[in-house]
Amino acid sequence: MTTRHSGVRDVVAYNWPQYAAGLTVAAAAAAVARRLPRPLRSLARTGSAAALALLGTATAASWYVYDRSELYDYDWLAALVPTVPSAYVVVSTGLDEVSAPLAARWPTARRTAIDLYDPALTDEGSIRRARRRVPPPARAVAGRPDALPAPSAGADTVLLVFAAHELRRARDRERLFAECTRLLRPGGTLLLAEHLRDVPNTAAFGPGARHFLPRAEWLRLAAHAGLRHRAERRVAHLITAFAFTKDRP
Repeated sequence: MTTRHSGVRDVVAYNWPQYAAGLTVAAAAAAVARRLPRPLRSLARTGSAAALALLGTATAASWYVYDRSELYDYDWLAALVPTVPSAYVVVSTGLDEVSAPLAARWPTARRTAIDLYDPALTDEGSIRRARRRVPPPARAVAGRPDALPAPSAGADTVLLVFAAHELRRARDRERLFAECTRLLRPGGTLLLAEHLRDVPNTAAFGPGARHFLPRAEWLRLAAHAGLRHRAERRVAHLITAFAFTKDRP
C-alpha cells in the first residue's frame, strides 16, 4: 500500500476557509458560553464541541482516504478495467492526480489528458486553490463539458476521478457524459470515482457531504448517455468507483 503523506495537508490547504469558519464558530460558542445562563451555557458548549468533533472527524476521514488507504495504489482498477487499454482519456476539472500514476501503470497505452477547468463552471474556491498549487499536466488540452478535444470512438477507457461532481449544473454533467460516450469505442468503459452523498460520507464529513452527488444521479447520467452500469466497488470505504460500458452495436 502506498502512503501519500500530503493528502490531508492538501485537503486542509484547499479548504482552509471551511476549517477557519469551523474553528471560529467553536471558539465563539465556547467564549459566549461563559456569559450565558446555565441551560444556554450547556447548549453553547455542546455546539462548540460538536463543531470541533465535526472538524476532527472530517480530517481523520481525509487522512485515512488520501494518506493511508489503497486509493492511490490504483490496484482496485483491475476489477473494473481488467484489460490494459490501448488508448485512454483522463478528464479533470482543475486538479489531475490521475495521469501520472496511470502513465506508470499503463506505460504502453496512449494517454490523452483533458482539463475542463473554467472558473465559470467550476466555481468552488477549493478548486481555484488546488489549481494554483498543482498545475495541469504538461500535455493536457483544454476542453468543455460539451466539447472534449479527442476523436470519436478513439479510447478504450475514459476516466473521471473526482472530476464530474465539480460541474454543479446537471446540464453540464449530462453533456460531459454524452461526450465521454462519444470518445469510447464500442465495448469501452467509462470509469467514474466519486464520494457519494450517502450515510457513510455524511457521517464522516457532515454538511460537507452535500457537495457530493447521490448514487442515483450518477446512474441517471450514465443511462441518459446510453451507457450500461456494468460494475462498481467501494474504495477506502468512502469512495465508490463505477464502470459504465458503451455497448457494441
